[in-house]
Amino acid sequence: MSVVLTGKDLSIESVVAVARNGEKVELHPAAVERINTCRKMVERKIAAGETMYGINTGIGEFSETRLKDEEVLAFQKYLIYNHSAGIGKPAPVEHVRGAMLGRANVHSNGHSAVRIEMTQMLVSMLNAGVTPVVCEKGSVGASGDLAPMSMIALVVMGEGEAWFEGNRYPGKEALALGGLKPLELQARDGLALINGSNFLTAISALNIYDMNRWLKQAEIAAAMSLEALYANLTPYEDKVHTVRGFAGSLRSARAIRKCIAGSDLSTGKTPQKVQDAYSMRSTPQVIGAAHDAIAHARKQVETELNGVGDNPLFFPEEDLVLTGANFQGTPVSLPMEMAGTSITMVSVLSERRLNRLLNPALSVGLPPFLAEKPGLYSGHMLSQYTAGMLITEQRILCAPAAVASIPAAADQEDFVSMGMNTSLKNCQILENAYGILGIEMIAAAQALDFRSHEFGKGVQAAYKVIRKYVEHLGEDRPLYPDHNKMSEVVQSGEILEAVEQAVGSLEGGEQ
Repeated sequence: MSVVLTGKDLSIESVVAVARNGEKVELHPAAVERINTCRKMVERKIAAGETMYGINTGIGEFSETRLKDEEVLAFQKYLIYNHSAGIGKPAPVEHVRGAMLGRANVHSNGHSAVRIEMTQMLVSMLNAGVTPVVCEKGSVGASGDLAPMSMIALVVMGEGEAWFEGNRYPGKEALALGGLKPLELQARDGLALINGSNFLTAISALNIYDMNRWLKQAEIAAAMSLEALYANLTPYEDKVHTVRGFAGSLRSARAIRKCIAGSDLSTGKTPQKVQDAYSMRSTPQVIGAAHDAIAHARKQVETELNGVGDNPLFFPEEDLVLTGANFQGTPVSLPMEMAGTSITMVSVLSERRLNRLLNPALSVGLPPFLAEKPGLYSGHMLSQYTAGMLITEQRILCAPAAVASIPAAADQEDFVSMGMNTSLKNCQILENAYGILGIEMIAAAQALDFRSHEFGKGVQAAYKVIRKYVEHLGEDRPLYPDHNKMSEVVQSGEILEAVEQAVGSLEGGEQ
């Protein structure tokens, strides 16, 4: 089923479907009507000689420069040329596709005065699998993601470069392979293609989706470690969390209980302390706080996906043109800073549980470093080193970009969000998080091999997937293949899917 763009109901899951999974896209007829109505209004104003920013004026510091009639069309082309000023390796295809989808949805609101041909071209490129080659770096996240969005616009014009079926071609050639022809930009078209924070928002949408799945796997890893450490399950009871009132905490406690349900831990057959360490009994509060932060970020990202991030704004019903700053990326980048910090925080918690599994003073009878022959073998001692290195890098990446504005354009653009930095940081934070959680899961599976009690159904399901890829560590062996493989498995979500098939959805933590 196609994703239908209305301007108002694009979800994070829809972005994933199109950007990552190749779902087809179409414009709702009402969206087409709104786009055409708005375009007719601006064409009347152009014909009447009205001064409008970015149409018959320059932009930024040149906004007071009035263009001659014969310069209006050429300006749109030069606008795209001089803003295609990024640097670095090509951005992932899914990031570019997400940005194209988001920009088309902005147009669907009917306040951008773009020609329908431009919006339809974005949709057609998505459906044909023509994806512009875009430099990953260069946007400051205000005035839109100008540099990366301009590289998308280049391909609309038949210039630049694009991917098609995994190969890289000149833009015009890629369009032809997809059955498309380049378009010539007319008044307003260029700025309407680039003047929004659609790139950082698309990356954020994909990150939010992945963060939610990662947090659920963090709960699975926690359940495995709690089983291995003979945890007291009292801290995961509903009453503990309902009396405080945080939705995320309750959700997390219920998810962990689901994974452990059926275990001997719940019947008192295993030895338990009166109170466990914070890294065990605080898990629902910590992961729950992350859930709450991600939920807020999701709300902000989806608001932006369906809002009008553009400048100027055109209101055809009132024959009105207003300039503003709806391209500013801060409403998305600020909560996404917290989202990245949340993933790092939960990663630290994961490493602390790993420490308890490995440290013989804390592991409730497990062999030191989970080694079969401690002393001759070192077991998973060095796994903790690797996790520690990844966490240190995450902490560095948590330095906020949202307060790192550097003025540009002769101080006309004197505060910017740096939201692209936030988005790229979060990609790296997630990459490390997959490895950290994978290492805890490897150690937890090893620890469970030394236990003989009945494990929870969710824990058993997770254990089975882990053992598909990583064998029990009897005799010491190089661990890097295990670490890398488990990082991939966590990223794939295979463990999550197996656990949810066994015990039901962990999403809402329902009973």
